[in-house]
Amino acid sequence: MIRLFNVYYPTRTLVLLLCEALLVSGSFLLATTYLLGPDTYITLVYENGMLKIASITVLTLLLSYYFDLYEPQRISGRWEIYFRLLLVLSVLSFALAGFIYFFPEMNIGRYVLVAGVSILVIVLFIWRRAYEWIVGHSFFQEHVYVLGSGNRARSIVETLRTRHDVGMEVVSGQNKEASNEHLDRFVADLRSFHKPNCQIDRVIVAMEDRRGSMPVRELLSLRLQGVVIEDASSVLERLTGKLPLDGLNPSTLIFTEGFNVKAPLQFARRLASIAMALTALAICLPFMPFIALAVCLSSPGPIFFRQTRVGRRGRQFTLFKFRTMRQDAEADGAVWAAKDDPRVTSLGRFMRKTRLDEIPQLWNVLRGDMAFVGPRPERPEFVQWLTSEIPYYDLRHTIRPGITGWAQVRYRYGASLEETKRKLEYDLYYVKHLSLGLDLLIMFETIKTIILQRGAQ
Repeated sequence: MIRLFNVYYPTRTLVLLLCEALLVSGSFLLATTYLLGPDTYITLVYENGMLKIASITVLTLLLSYYFDLYEPQRISGRWEIYFRLLLVLSVLSFALAGFIYFFPEMNIGRYVLVAGVSILVIVLFIWRRAYEWIVGHSFFQEHVYVLGSGNRARSIVETLRTRHDVGMEVVSGQNKEASNEHLDRFVADLRSFHKPNCQIDRVIVAMEDRRGSMPVRELLSLRLQGVVIEDASSVLERLTGKLPLDGLNPSTLIFTEGFNVKAPLQFARRLASIAMALTALAICLPFMPFIALAVCLSSPGPIFFRQTRVGRRGRQFTLFKFRTMRQDAEADGAVWAAKDDPRVTSLGRFMRKTRLDEIPQLWNVLRGDMAFVGPRPERPEFVQWLTSEIPYYDLRHTIRPGITGWAQVRYRYGASLEETKRKLEYDLYYVKHLSLGLDLLIMFETIKTIILQRGAQ
């Protein structure tokens, strides 16, 4: 896997994206050359044809990204890949037609875009079929042995079997229960890998209790033969983008790389948050009076909703939002918001899905209560309870909370203790890998989350 912006991506996915970028640009270059002939050089160089083709390529890749064509775990079957490809090419065609209609000077040449899209349809379908055939061969699979038993080992196996994009095939290992008999079998398996006809590329150690039971000699021998030996927690962290709480101990947090919360980075993130908040406020300001009027007309009550939340280092602050619930929503006390909450108004449900209700939080960012990116702030009524129920929950308060965050773009809305625990795993990953690059990636993915209305209630 390749690390970009402190997030790990399968090498296959990046190769797929790069090849499709070349295919898209190549299709339109071929159409330009075929239709314009001798005028091709003039069009490409002096009439910004290369820039236009590059823009079309970026647009096509963005559409593919928004239709989840680079996230196969979201696609249920092969037929769906080709269906989504058709959607991408259809939207691309309409977008190009509309753009050229309003800006005719942006056209590359007569019929070039039509020919380019036609070539692209054939090329992308052939390429996707060829890609499936290539990566499906055993030669391109990494053979993985999971050493261990119990929940951690099962979690590794299930994750690898659902993530076909990482190219890892589980060959053996992983028993339901730990015992001396199973340990003996593990040792026998590891020793068998020394034979020339036994191919193993990676061993993932997922043992629940390693004291006096880990086959160190066999693992060391395999390591010296070039076999990669890894801990299950680090593999799960890379594959899932979260820091698994199961089996997480303080020594892991103390001695691991990351958790860079030094002052220079915090200062840079603060400047970036202010810049983003001012930009977003300038964009949203013309629409705020209409949103306020709609809130007034939708139900009786104030326009803005104020609520005490817990911020950095446990400091409490007042969070501002456009009101989305009835005025008497908490007449009986603090209640955790639930899926399809009946207290939410019809307008409020739309505002939550589109995140319009969170526009006033830009003021919280400018005041310094929040950052643009960070863990979502929780209410003090729940923080004390969650801190006692979930280990390491207080670590999310080491940085400012945010309007959007890693958990918001990677996980659904959390409305229970177990879902809050899962979201904390994403928050801990974010705190561990804190960087400006990761913040920019989260901002980029937030746009997709809003458009597809994921994760909101």
